[in-house]
Amino acid sequence: MISRQSNGNSQSIFSRYATFAAIVKLLIATFIFSSISSCADNNYAPVRDLEKPRKVLWGSHKIQPGETLFYIAWRYGRDYRELAATNNIPPPYLIKPGEYINLRVKPGYSAKPAAPKKKTARAEKRVTTPPVQTYKGRVSWSWPIKGPIIRKFAVSGVTANKGIDIQGQPGSAVKAAADGVVVYSGSGLIGYGNLVIIKHSDVYLSAYAHNKKIYVKEKNNVKAGQKIAEIGSTGTTTTKLHFEIRKNGKPVNPLKYLPNNQR
Repeated sequence: MISRQSNGNSQSIFSRYATFAAIVKLLIATFIFSSISSCADNNYAPVRDLEKPRKVLWGSHKIQPGETLFYIAWRYGRDYRELAATNNIPPPYLIKPGEYINLRVKPGYSAKPAAPKKKTARAEKRVTTPPVQTYKGRVSWSWPIKGPIIRKFAVSGVTANKGIDIQGQPGSAVKAAADGVVVYSGSGLIGYGNLVIIKHSDVYLSAYAHNKKIYVKEKNNVKAGQKIAEIGSTGTTTTKLHFEIRKNGKPVNPLKYLPNNQR
């Protein structure tokens, strides 16, 4: 009897030890996975695209060749002046590929631009964000193309859309919606295809996405009604123009700014 009880106790102790060891292994694996995920999250911010907008409140962005501060601000839905203030970047907003832009909101941010610094040897090697003419007064908006609206502005939900989608014929002219200067011309933003961004004032910018062909370059001054691109389907499956207006970096409903009748 003593021998049997001893064996039973040994088996019970072994079973409990095996269960405890399994739990410890599970906890260690969970901790390692969480640590890796946390490190990855702190190294970069998630990409925001047209189809799945995400609010960025943390992280940083590594500057790629050809990117400007205006482009980076647009990508993350931020005011370029806010990013400049957060990262101590004075006009004309010189940035360098390989460096990082802090995306965190800086307490006490003011729209008042920082005073320009004297040029240095290092600054000369940096990529210059296009110098932008300041347009005074109210922005006078016009329709970028004529056509039916196939998708309206929506700030949330499954149908969230940061602008409006206008149907058009392939190759039709896309026109600047107001006077301004081109601050981005390219295809680096996922979901937008061939994209043009125009700065109209310190407050307003506009964007023209999915173009078949672009006719303007960064730093080009444009007039309202000037042909800047041809409508296409790059970055999407439908021939259309995705048009956005942003006020202080935030998307607004273009229909509240465009004339009631297309012209």
